[in-house]
Amino acid sequence: MKITLEVIMTGSNYPARDLIASVFGTEALQEIAASRGFPEKEMQANAVYQIIHDELFLDGNARQNLATFCQTWDDDYVHKLMDLSINKNWIDKEEYPQSAAIDLRCVNMVADLWNAPKFADNATGTNTIGSSEACMLGGMAMKWRWRKKMQEMGKPTDKPNFVCGPVQVCWHKFARYWDVEIREIPMEPGRLFMGPEQMLEAVDENTIGVVPTFGVTYTGNYEFPEPLQDALDKLQKTKGLDIDIHVDAASGGFLAPFCAPDIPWDFRLPRVKSISASGHKYGLAPLGCGWVVWRDKEALPEELIFNVDYLGGQVGTFAINFSRPAGQVISQYYEFMRLGREGYTKVQQAAYRVAQYIAREIEPLGPYEFICAGEEKGGIPAVCFRIREGEDPGYSLYDLSERLRLTGWQVPAFALSGKASDITVMRVMCRRGFEMDLAALFIRDFKAGIEFFKSHPSPKITPSMGTGFHHT
Repeated sequence: MKITLEVIMTGSNYPARDLIASVFGTEALQEIAASRGFPEKEMQANAVYQIIHDELFLDGNARQNLATFCQTWDDDYVHKLMDLSINKNWIDKEEYPQSAAIDLRCVNMVADLWNAPKFADNATGTNTIGSSEACMLGGMAMKWRWRKKMQEMGKPTDKPNFVCGPVQVCWHKFARYWDVEIREIPMEPGRLFMGPEQMLEAVDENTIGVVPTFGVTYTGNYEFPEPLQDALDKLQKTKGLDIDIHVDAASGGFLAPFCAPDIPWDFRLPRVKSISASGHKYGLAPLGCGWVVWRDKEALPEELIFNVDYLGGQVGTFAINFSRPAGQVISQYYEFMRLGREGYTKVQQAAYRVAQYIAREIEPLGPYEFICAGEEKGGIPAVCFRIREGEDPGYSLYDLSERLRLTGWQVPAFALSGKASDITVMRVMCRRGFEMDLAALFIRDFKAGIEFFKSHPSPKITPSMGTGFHHT
């Protein structure tokens, strides 16, 4: 036995006795983990796992993270499917044809959910690593369509722009990376979102498209595309400008179809040429899944498509990213199959009920003004509020955010943008896994925080001091 141990540990930095010692008795755990240079020696797998496992305890509890839009709960079957797919490369369609087939099924399902025109073969769309990549692809297609139209009219194509309300940072990245001017309608007191009047003042013949956010990240409210389309229809009649719409439905794309199906926000609107959404938000998929779908093949310029071998033929691909596991797509398909319209409706309605409960409980606790209260027809299941103008409860929302952190809750307080940057809001995201019982415990801690400030007045935390939360 002694000889065996010595042979196994030859070349190791640690003694043979570590093979039978408790992991916490090994020499590996008596040292600080490597962080600056590449490690020289090998280590026992269980010791390395324990080190990393324990470091991850310093992350916040994901289930108490009320800042994120992303899913923080997945069932055991999703974990099993992710394990099965960890070594399957999503980009390799020919090597993994069934995974590719599942991907196409999901695109068709999403297109059907968003009321795309009936398609003869497959819908036009693709999976992405998230809604940010999906936005990039939608934006690229807008630019290419606009450029072709301008070239056919013999007009210059060197100054493209797009018009939007308060958007997620990915649209600023798109503008910079693809050299497109972003005309972002700034927030201002009394008007936090893009309306038809502001949009019409910003568009011109160089506008590649208008981008409403169907679930604004700052507050959770919907920017409704239909009034924008109506205004663009009138503009075309008077000035001849034909401007497309891309709907950034990162969150709302998997909410409205189930909880507010009568809102015409999707391909029911003729000007909507593409829609992007996040599968790993209210699509209920694990992190790393997004979708972008175009109205039809004509809306996606052919020069952006690359054809790859697939089942003896070819299939078109359009993506910025390349190698990644197929597990997220397969898990998304599992959720679609597992829940269907019926199950998604139940899950999403439960999130709205929790949001409405939180809004009702918070409303009498302070001089609060609600911007979003989790109403199905007005936005996503989020609660966003500010301290009413002119009121001083003796604490700031930054104070309250820090106090809630002491009990594990991560609730962001941040300033709005543009001309409303002097308005500070707090936002609570409600989603699957944050059920009514947890919500009641959150309200308990929320009330305790307010009682603490009443009995312990102190200088308020200001934005410059920071709270660890930054809106992106």
